[in-house]
Amino acid sequence: MNWDHIRIFLAVARSGQLLGAARQLGLNHATVGRQLTALEETFGARLVERQTQGCTLTAAGEALLVAAEKAESEFLRVGALVSGTTAEISGTVRVGAPDGLGNYFLSHELGALAARHPELVVQLVPLPRTFSLSRREADIVVTLDRPVQGRLMVKKLTDYTLSVYASRGYLEAAPPIASEEDLAGHLFVTHVDDLVYSRALDYAETLGRLMRRRFECGSVVAQMEAVRAGHGIGILHDYAARQYPELMRLLPGRRFTRSYWLVSHPDTHNTRRVAAVADHITLRVRAERAHFARD
Repeated sequence: MNWDHIRIFLAVARSGQLLGAARQLGLNHATVGRQLTALEETFGARLVERQTQGCTLTAAGEALLVAAEKAESEFLRVGALVSGTTAEISGTVRVGAPDGLGNYFLSHELGALAARHPELVVQLVPLPRTFSLSRREADIVVTLDRPVQGRLMVKKLTDYTLSVYASRGYLEAAPPIASEEDLAGHLFVTHVDDLVYSRALDYAETLGRLMRRRFECGSVVAQMEAVRAGHGIGILHDYAARQYPELMRLLPGRRFTRSYWLVSHPDTHNTRRVAAVADHITLRVRAERAHFARD
């Protein structure tokens, strides 16, 4: 059996699309289709139902997926043993992270790690969404909620805080804000409710009842830039906001505390490259822990 065919099948099964699998593997769409057909001919059974809107696995495909993932796990386990005998860190590690942490902390820290290891490719994906380790969407994931299901390696990174902010220029032109009631009438720069992917992002509800005017953004970066530009008031990550001296913290008594969790898959957790990146993230976050929370 050709392992390349199995690898392509796994990509199709996980992405649900021939085109998505082709992009992931760096192959031509037609090549993926031919290889998948060749695998089906090897088994003498249809594995994937190809439809205009995507692909679904047949019963035979579901059975093969279970066996293929077990074989993949064994390849990864052996790879970890082999790579552990080499001195240099090499290969590709994809890190999925919330966009706040990814853009305002990990981009710097992981960039420094990649610069020190020429054979290591770190892919940082800082997006407001969740990532699936079982579907190999990432090797390491930072989450806002501790996972309670699945065969995963989970470690708490740190608590962090968020506070209410406005720009210095905005406050100079606005009436004084000494209490939550003074927020009424101001533009609230906040998230888009139906794009919220974690219950940890529920901190805006109370202030949202006071500030009925809203500018809703799909990312932490967009919220940050809107507040920095002086368009309104927002709840921002303290570790990110303190990087900009023009941002002023309001209502010190109103603070929100949340947590970051580092998650990896047991099949890849001990590979040299994944372990090195995970250790680096853990060490750097803990070294800067004082910056993640403020009183």
